[in-house]
Amino acid sequence: MSSLSHLKVIDLTNHLAGPYCAMILADHGADVIKIENPNGGDQLRQTPPFQEGESAPFMLWNRNKRSVALDLKKPEDHQTLLDMAACADVMIENFKPGTAERLGIHYEAMAKLNPELIYCSISGFGQTGPYASRGGFDLIACGMSGLMSINGPPDGPPYRIPMPITDLSGGMNGAIGILTALAARHQTGKGQHVDTSLYEAGISLGVYEAASVFANGEVPERLGQAHRGSAPYQLFPTADGYVTIGGAQDSFWRDACKILGCEHLVADPRFKTKADRVTHNKELVPELEVYFKRQTTAALCEAFEAAGIPAGPVMNHVEVYNEPQTHAREMVTEVEHTKVGKMKAIGVPVKLSDTPGGVRRAAPVLGEHTEEVIRDWLGK
Repeated sequence: MSSLSHLKVIDLTNHLAGPYCAMILADHGADVIKIENPNGGDQLRQTPPFQEGESAPFMLWNRNKRSVALDLKKPEDHQTLLDMAACADVMIENFKPGTAERLGIHYEAMAKLNPELIYCSISGFGQTGPYASRGGFDLIACGMSGLMSINGPPDGPPYRIPMPITDLSGGMNGAIGILTALAARHQTGKGQHVDTSLYEAGISLGVYEAASVFANGEVPERLGQAHRGSAPYQLFPTADGYVTIGGAQDSFWRDACKILGCEHLVADPRFKTKADRVTHNKELVPELEVYFKRQTTAALCEAFEAAGIPAGPVMNHVEVYNEPQTHAREMVTEVEHTKVGKMKAIGVPVKLSDTPGGVRRAAPVLGEHTEEVIRDWLGK
């Protein structure tokens, strides 16, 4: 038994943030029904690369769901959705604000139909405020939330963050909101509207930057590989690759200098304390790079590990998925897909001792479970 196996969830979402939110619930046992337009389905289904004609990205974060094909502009399909909403626990949508109202499936209408329903909206900028009507993608949210302004080398333009970080964190925030609302429903018997956005997700991630602004009003500068409050705490080139080290703690700093063979830096007044090292990090890094480049990544990692200093190699994704720790934590698993056959999937990152989640089924093909779900949910 999984912890959310009692929940019925309607997933009306496209792209990444909404589907990722619904996937989190599905991973922990919820019966997540992905409602898709019969004409193409989730727009992500058109995103390469493909396996047997199926989008690999779509399959990655739509696992553990069942697909029902409904054209919500048709009265009979619209009514089927309303019938499903009447017996659902959760509904998730990531339409551009205003779309749900036009379709007649906005929160107020659904709450009248099912007062216990948890209704989650994930949008670019939220359901209120002067930007509420704007569409929003991860790229735009990263730019407007300040995240992009701090990414990249100190000189030159800001860099796009090479992962959809506000999509992913926005989806996680949606899942947190849903679970919190479900806990409240347990006490009150009433559902509620969960409203979150990519913009707010990005703002919430700028914790060190907020500390700087709130403390002294200064615009946080781009630091490249450096950390805003710790040093040395970054990537360094080695003789054959790269290594990361968290050596800001004074004891770690002293031991790292012994391993690197630069004990003289410990006595340098510019690097005496953590605060000193942060202040003089631009001078510290080139001093250290000379010594890091004299040893291999493996030798440094072994020595740092023996000394209890947090460190690790910089691995590519092929190396990550072959790493023993990855497999020990079951972060690569296999599942059977209707068209693709046996395929690999990322595992569930949160482990529960008594009611664990898991990857039970592959992502559905479009409309694969329409008749099955209508029979299971509505008895038709």
